[in-house]
Amino acid sequence: MALHPRTGETALSIDRADGTVTVDGDAADARLTPLRQSDRAETVLLVVDGRPRVVTVERDGSATRVWVDGAPVEVDLRTDADLLLERFGLDVGDAAADREIHAPMPGLVLRVLVSSGDTVEAGQGVVVLEAMKMENELTAPAAGTVAAVHAAPGDAVVERHRGVGLQQRSQVRAEVCRPLLRGRGQEVLFLCATDEHGTPAELAAAKAGKPVAEYCAEMHEVQARIAEGFGLSFDHFGRSSSAQNKALTQHFAAALYDQGLIEEVEQRQIYSETDGRFLPDRYVEGTCPNCGFEDARGDQCDNCTKQLDPEDLINPRSTVSGATDLEMRATKHLFLRQSQMKDKLDEWINSKADWPVLTTSIAKKWLHDGDGLQDRGITRDLDWGVPVKRGDADWPGMEGKVFYVWFDAPIEYIACAQEWVDAGKGSDWESWWRTDKGADDVRYTQFMGKDNVPFHTLSFPATIMGSQEPWKLVDYIKSFNYLNYDGGQFSTSRGRGVFMDQALEILPADYWRWWLLSHAPETSDAEFTWENFQSSVNKDLADVLGNFISRITKFCRSKFSEDVPAAGEYGPEEHALIADLTERVARYQTAMEAMEVRKSAAELRAIWAAGNEYLQAQAPWTTFKTDPDKAAAQVRLALNLIPLYAVLSAPFIPTAAASMLDSMKVENAAWPDDVPAALAQLAPGHAFEVPEVLFAKITDDQRDAWAEKFAGVRS
Repeated sequence: MALHPRTGETALSIDRADGTVTVDGDAADARLTPLRQSDRAETVLLVVDGRPRVVTVERDGSATRVWVDGAPVEVDLRTDADLLLERFGLDVGDAAADREIHAPMPGLVLRVLVSSGDTVEAGQGVVVLEAMKMENELTAPAAGTVAAVHAAPGDAVVERHRGVGLQQRSQVRAEVCRPLLRGRGQEVLFLCATDEHGTPAELAAAKAGKPVAEYCAEMHEVQARIAEGFGLSFDHFGRSSSAQNKALTQHFAAALYDQGLIEEVEQRQIYSETDGRFLPDRYVEGTCPNCGFEDARGDQCDNCTKQLDPEDLINPRSTVSGATDLEMRATKHLFLRQSQMKDKLDEWINSKADWPVLTTSIAKKWLHDGDGLQDRGITRDLDWGVPVKRGDADWPGMEGKVFYVWFDAPIEYIACAQEWVDAGKGSDWESWWRTDKGADDVRYTQFMGKDNVPFHTLSFPATIMGSQEPWKLVDYIKSFNYLNYDGGQFSTSRGRGVFMDQALEILPADYWRWWLLSHAPETSDAEFTWENFQSSVNKDLADVLGNFISRITKFCRSKFSEDVPAAGEYGPEEHALIADLTERVARYQTAMEAMEVRKSAAELRAIWAAGNEYLQAQAPWTTFKTDPDKAAAQVRLALNLIPLYAVLSAPFIPTAAASMLDSMKVENAAWPDDVPAALAQLAPGHAFEVPEVLFAKITDDQRDAWAEKFAGVRS
């Protein structure tokens, strides 16, 4: 049987009986090599006029789907019988009727002119699309019956992944997604900020002997430098203590009050005679009543993530003085009536079928365990924070109090965009955050550790929903489990673990980025050990990637020159490698788009390894002795792998990727949507330089010294 796919103006005919290929009726110089076959699918390497393509045809009942180089292709697949009917002017039947109509450009669906089951004629209007400020009518390509309608008025037909919010401990993981999105032409706003209010900041400032405002300003600069050192390319790195966040937090408080969702509650809170003050949140530590963890904090247990109040703790003690002479005293605070939003939040969480199980399970646990979602105090007896006001107006009875950090900190995501504009870096921040001003086409993603999930799935959404204002809700929350340190937990107070500033003093950022991303704790907690770190760096970065680049560039220089050799033609082995890499890149891209960080890293390593395996199997240094032209072709393909590797690797190891492109004298390398074309980027005669060693191996002595240095008290 002959299959005749038609795409655009080109008709391609492949006759499986004899392997002949014609393009628009003319015989083509082509080779058809089977790669894989099953009952439902067949994959072949199709080389037409020297250009390799991996074609997969999958059959599911009467439906047939086609992929070319890993990407789905809209085709009209017709058998010889179909063409014969067409030649006589007869309807092709299901092959013509069962056809999807896709928008040719991004836009907004204004009207749908047909319904499922309607009979339509060729050229009949079916959908009216607004695009480029014009109305465009999409028509039926052929007569037939409408099988299904997949659009409704108001639907955006192309999604932009524009908004990114994140928690600080997941900065590196969030950074991975940005190059892919931008490389594929999407508009991205990458925001992060220091969370500066609350008891942790006050306690740290007191320990440092500095005023808290001064201390937070210094730490913001420190963290900005560290982020830059790790290659985190934020569009703006904001501060929750900003004037923008202050005003917006007070605005939300007023809106929630107007909706009846804030209540004034007189309650008793822990007071320390020794310290002469109330002890909110982390000013109190003790034993968790839920899991028995002895160092639980007064706002949340780090072990079981249960939300707590200081008075819930068993054997409470002052974090400031260690005093245990604690008593309960009356005070008044504002509470966010989250319980009133329970059903709405539950419905919203249930609608997020694509969220990680970790994210939804934590949210549902907080919604339904015990007495269910509880109202939450949103003010504190502290000096440092956003002063309690109802918009611009004073709040009687709340003098001298500030908003709870977990009320104002998520609002900073929005305020950070305003800071971005006010800093002269962008314009129209509301189009990212208000659905009445263009944010309907924004895909808003957050990255965070699991301990922060409850606040971002429940408390912050309750704030957004409860305001009854058109603010953008998060679309996707990528949550992570804990990263532990060598048999225990990282501890800033105890100095256990290597921290970001110290890490950069030891090794360049790419070493750390690779390990953190390739070992991202997505499905369970992960553990950093120096042995595992050494092994990953040495095997993955030095032996696989670094060794490949070093070997092929040095060999080319020694046997040919520092120019890409021109001689020789690609043989079956080269075409097989191109086909293999085409499939691997497609899998890598799929994993990246799904934000599966560890899987993406594994796919990337496999792409690196494929080049090494090819080089080892073909051994151009041996081939050169008997067939220099063939060796030249092998070297030419291997050299072309380097810019491909650079672009693919940039999300993980950006500094090394830039060095690879520099050494190959490549500028403005694009994301490889067309892998065969990308592997022809370096034309014969293209000059390059042998790069410096990309990754030095970690010695046993270095490993042991670092393990000892970071096992104890931090200086």
